[in-house]
Amino acid sequence: MNPLSTFRHTIFQSTTISFSPFFLFNQKRWKKPTISAQTRLEDRVRDTHFDKLTTHFKKLNLVLKIHNLMSNRKRGSFVSLQLMSRWRNIIGLNVTVTSFLQKYPHVFDLFVHPFRRNMCCRITRKMKELILLEDVVMKQHEIEVVKRVKKLLMMSLNGTLHVHALRLIRRELGLPCDFRESILGKYCDEFRLVDLEIVALVGWDDELGIAHVEKWREREYREKWLSEFETKFAFPINFPTGFKIERGFREKLKAWQRLSYTKPYERKDVKCGGEQRYEKRAVAVLHELLSLTVEKMVEVDQLAHFRRDFAIEVNMRELLLRYPGIFYISTKGNAQTVFLREAYEKGGLVEPNPVYAVRRNMLELVLLGRRKTKQLLACDEFKEESNTVVCEVDLNGKRDGDWAIPFLESSEKN
Repeated sequence: MNPLSTFRHTIFQSTTISFSPFFLFNQKRWKKPTISAQTRLEDRVRDTHFDKLTTHFKKLNLVLKIHNLMSNRKRGSFVSLQLMSRWRNIIGLNVTVTSFLQKYPHVFDLFVHPFRRNMCCRITRKMKELILLEDVVMKQHEIEVVKRVKKLLMMSLNGTLHVHALRLIRRELGLPCDFRESILGKYCDEFRLVDLEIVALVGWDDELGIAHVEKWREREYREKWLSEFETKFAFPINFPTGFKIERGFREKLKAWQRLSYTKPYERKDVKCGGEQRYEKRAVAVLHELLSLTVEKMVEVDQLAHFRRDFAIEVNMRELLLRYPGIFYISTKGNAQTVFLREAYEKGGLVEPNPVYAVRRNMLELVLLGRRKTKQLLACDEFKEESNTVVCEVDLNGKRDGDWAIPFLESSEKN
């Protein structure tokens, strides 16, 4: 074969292969990056204070889950570790139940049964006191709980809510376990059960029809001498450290702060006024809902059950991520939790409430882990003589001679 023809055949074959449609992956094409809720969630600036707080509250929730499972047992105040080992999937632990219990000796007391000679577990006296204290405080502030539920009903489009939605955020609202009977059924002059799973508002209260953000607006107008045009529809904005402000962002934010909208307690057509006003009303409703909770936080998935009742037919997670100066979503744990930024400062609430104070003491006890303090060592010397615990509670939710130590300063500074 002619060498020249062989060379031409080789060049032709290589050229055909490189430009063949079956080898299009060799060509580099620029693709426009897609912006979605997931990409915003991954690219957002993280806040270590909220992430650590979420991790701490997840531990407390696991402890309370175990307590609820133990309290459902009617055979006694203790449960064998052999039985508790079956609760691992129910609780949602990544480790064995025994390993988890051994991490918190101030909450769980492990002992050997005197007759059966097997390992058992019971709740410590200090944790029992706090659990009973929470029930006492919630009972004392029952009127405040009624006002919260009433404000939620006033925000709804038709003055009705699904009881299932309230049950999902029962603990966040400070409601008791039997709130359907003790709250909704007890206050018949405020609530009316239309169906087994629907509660309706009986009467409108003008005094409750004021959003929590209005207090901040009045304070900004009075203290900073801002005009009513600047504060009437504005929200407190607190961007996290490291947040990048792009060109033209300040002008857009200033225009959004001045944009009027239908406020949560106003009876108007919520869909009129354009997409931006509709979205700002959704932000105002979520802001008010978080303000009514005890810890000013709630899981994102639970908010989806209020979309239809509050007339906010939007993607909740995407809406929250578009306003990082007002909300923060933490992805620590199995669920995503949204916080109200303005309500927290240095790892704690700016305006704590009595129920939050008790739960904070629970959290401090859990965070002690295996640490020992003089106060706790003194308490360990006393043995449980009876199952009755007497707690004195004032209006601020504090107790005389409270043994709980302050929150760990190291976690606050970090």
